[in-house]
Amino acid sequence: MERFFLELDPPEEAMRAWPHVVVVGGGFAGLKACHVLARQPVRVTLIDKRNFNLFQPLLYQVASGLVSEADVASPLRQMVGHAPNIQILLGEVVDIDPDARQVEFNGQRYGYDHLLLATGSGSTYFGREDWRPLAPPMKILEHADEIRRRLLMALEEAEQTPDLERRRFLQTVVVVGAGPAGCELAGSLIELMHRAVRRDFKQLRPELCKVVLVDVVDRVLPTMAPELSADAGRYLERAGVELMLGAKVEELAAGRVTLRGLSGLRELEAATICWTAGVRASRLGRLLAERTGCPVDRGGRLVVEPDFSLPGHPEIRALGDLCAYAHTPDGKPLPGMAGPAVQMGGWVARDLLARLRGETTPPFRWLDLGSMAVIGPWHAVADLRGRHVTGLAGWVLWALAHLAFIPDTENRIALFSKWMWQIATRQRTALLITGRPDQHLGVDVGLFRAERCRLEPGTAGAITLT
Repeated sequence: MERFFLELDPPEEAMRAWPHVVVVGGGFAGLKACHVLARQPVRVTLIDKRNFNLFQPLLYQVASGLVSEADVASPLRQMVGHAPNIQILLGEVVDIDPDARQVEFNGQRYGYDHLLLATGSGSTYFGREDWRPLAPPMKILEHADEIRRRLLMALEEAEQTPDLERRRFLQTVVVVGAGPAGCELAGSLIELMHRAVRRDFKQLRPELCKVVLVDVVDRVLPTMAPELSADAGRYLERAGVELMLGAKVEELAAGRVTLRGLSGLRELEAATICWTAGVRASRLGRLLAERTGCPVDRGGRLVVEPDFSLPGHPEIRALGDLCAYAHTPDGKPLPGMAGPAVQMGGWVARDLLARLRGETTPPFRWLDLGSMAVIGPWHAVADLRGRHVTGLAGWVLWALAHLAFIPDTENRIALFSKWMWQIATRQRTALLITGRPDQHLGVDVGLFRAERCRLEPGTAGAITLT
């Protein structure tokens, strides 16, 4: 298919001679870069396949009905589109020509002087993509919607089912992956089920509610300190979550999970299965590796230089989950979390502006703010650079940190008020069942071109699509 070069006028005529910076991805890193570049003498184009910034760490709260979609997503045009030098284009970048300095999206090629790639990461099923429809991941809003829809539909069916074993199956959830996302989702789902069954359903019994957390690792939250993992595990078990660790998913089928552990094969039956076990970098990583020869790590992340540029291509920089940045004191790559991504985006934007002025900036230094995970109402675990906090104090720190990272003030206020309401009343405000079965899986994103209809001359009612 022929590709046409897209030439857009700058927002203002004076910007025509300014360096053109194209930012691909409006996540934590890309959005922070745009904030720093706003109202600076550079022309910025932000390209994203969604028209909003998504606060992924709170997707589990959408899946469990604590908050709604709009509480964790903010329109990009409202966040940075007001800056006179920033233009936002909707589309998915599918190819990059480093030699011509062009990106391809929506069937067109678009030029750049500097390219900042912050396209994030997705879910991986370790070569078993046929499992995706059976166990939705939790990376985009539609995934969280699908998990919530499946769970609530199972409870609604259970309310009308006289068969006890069928009810047991419908009231069972399996969460694959015992990292922060899996633990947060499991803890929130068991609390939702117990609360809903006691207060809102008349035929269901709370003791039949079951959430099973599965992973091949030997402890939950394996990247955190062992004592924090132990505290999280104890809390989850007290809440009613069954831990099946040291077990690998051997096979998935509709309503069934086959595990392989030390004792051999074991089968679990559950109406709702969720997947949080694997993360892969955006496919642009491997594409750029082919185009530039830049090495990638096992997860498909680009191995970048100390300034986040690609070897031999100083005009291209990879940020966030797309890069493997190992220029750290201990040589370990930075973790794929919001904190490092925000710091990367800010530093790269400031470094770019400094170079355009003929100046230099100090080397990038990541400020480790620690890691944390909320396990249930009023309970979280936090590792603050070696200082461990659990329980209520951990939850307060978790809430403050997440509110601070949310880029939109309106969302901060909405989330805080909903958290307080839920804690005071134990009521969840976003338990709507919408959409058709599996409607939220395989969702197409990006720009959809509208068709134009016209009447042929001399005809009555004949329509031609153009």
